[in-house]
Amino acid sequence: KAISELKRKGKFVDDDPNVFLSKYNLIRENKLTFGGYLMFKKEDCFLSTIELGRFQDDITIKDSDRTKSDLITQVEDVFNFVKKHINKAILITSQAQNTEKWDYPLEAIREIIMNMIVHRDYRSSADSIVKIFNNKIEFFNPGRLPENITVDDLLNNNYKSNPRNKLIADLFKDLGHIEKYGSGIQRIINLFKNENLPLPEFTNISNGFMVTVFADNIDDTLNVTDNVTDNVTDNVTDRLTEIIKNIRRNPSISASELAHNTKVSKRTILRDIEKLKELGRVIRIGTEKAGHWKIIDD
Repeated sequence: KAISELKRKGKFVDDDPNVFLSKYNLIRENKLTFGGYLMFKKEDCFLSTIELGRFQDDITIKDSDRTKSDLITQVEDVFNFVKKHINKAILITSQAQNTEKWDYPLEAIREIIMNMIVHRDYRSSADSIVKIFNNKIEFFNPGRLPENITVDDLLNNNYKSNPRNKLIADLFKDLGHIEKYGSGIQRIINLFKNENLPLPEFTNISNGFMVTVFADNIDDTLNVTDNVTDNVTDNVTDRLTEIIKNIRRNPSISASELAHNTKVSKRTILRDIEKLKELGRVIRIGTEKAGHWKIIDD
């Protein structure tokens, strides 16, 4: 299948699998490399396990699956499981054909899956994990970012890509599954921006890296109206107003305390605070540990 696809794209002309494997350095001294094995293994193997789950909440699983197949097949395995468990709406328009709208931009979801499979640390005993919740999807992959690249570098496109699995990345690139090194994160972000969805979160966590995407109906995302006027408080969500009330009562309140008082996660509170900063409603005086908040009143 890979040879046929490469021939169609004009990347390869020979039908001999050995020539193909040699071209991509997937065999050396007549022995199959680890990357070549992962790409084209016939039997399922625990080395490439990806656990898939549809969760009602943090502990209640509604559906689950697992893929241990070759890496090319896994792209479709994971993508199809995600599509099975997210919503699709049919938008009736004035055009000849109606438009499908999914909870998430499918092109971005596929890009995230590609990145998972291409950049995974296959030396780790941990599995890749995809968790689908009502309003978000978490993609966890063994293998943290390289020490010389931070999450901020990713978000600002301020880094040079150095694929962990270069042979796998090269073949995926020629197959058209990825466009070029280092452009995937910005493409994902732009696709979510174009759909006016909350931006994905990228996190080094435990021994790996996680991407979290949010649907537009998420309960704890920011919901600020477009026509923000001078009286900002009237236009923010109830939760943002509650944050301001908490800060008035206790200017030294921590993000963890705010999360507890408003019954949402600390990560959500941090996003809310950033929005309040952008709107000019709060500023931080002093350091994170020793400082306090100041409300900006009109």
